[in-house]
Amino acid sequence: MFPVKDSNKSSIIGKLRYWWSLAFAGFLLLFIALPAMTFLQLINRRMKLYRLCVWGAKTWIRGSGVKVKVSGRENLEDGKSYIFVANHRSYIDTTALFAYAGTRIGLIAKKEVLKVPVLGRGMQFIKFLAIDRSNPQRALETMEKMRETVASGYSFGLFAEGTRAMPGELLPFKKGAFHVALQTGAAIIPVAIKNTDYLMGKKTGVANAGTMEIVLLPAVETKGLSENDLSELLSKTRGAIAEELGK
Repeated sequence: MFPVKDSNKSSIIGKLRYWWSLAFAGFLLLFIALPAMTFLQLINRRMKLYRLCVWGAKTWIRGSGVKVKVSGRENLEDGKSYIFVANHRSYIDTTALFAYAGTRIGLIAKKEVLKVPVLGRGMQFIKFLAIDRSNPQRALETMEKMRETVASGYSFGLFAEGTRAMPGELLPFKKGAFHVALQTGAAIIPVAIKNTDYLMGKKTGVANAGTMEIVLLPAVETKGLSENDLSELLSKTRGAIAEELGK
């Protein structure tokens, strides 16, 4: 593991790599994703974009100088849907969880992200959803979409802190991810994401080359549980991630 204090060190190479990473993401979106989305929408085959998005996600991560080490896939059962609950310290986390979870996965994104041109449209093609808690009716509609999607064999990934943490931090978990798990009946896979605070930490403006780790921890079952068990479920999941992170 990289020293957390190093994640805040600025360097010319780190800044150049950071801006290269953003520019490369823009290139992939404009010159590969946009034409593909346009074509697939015309032929009504939007979900065919999924494999291209996985390729694009992995290509962007590699192009940003990051290698990915995944462990714990033996904790996943074939044909079973899960709610992946992860910690969040970097832009890389979302893309990496999507690309390397080892199963078909959608993500719960902030509603503002789904409004971003090209990116937001493509995310909607491949089962990314946003919950608008300010609108109860829309929130219920989104929850129903999630239940239907999970029933069809998809999994979902959520970042329970609700925002990116600063390097070395693990923020309190919000309850939304656990409401989703209880209402869909899917087991939770706690996910510890390591080293991304060094590779592209929040508010550093620097990107470093190196290896990130995604640790898929043993499943936490939700069968037989109710909303009354939510706090215990949250504590158990966060505790597993905290222990893996050494917090």
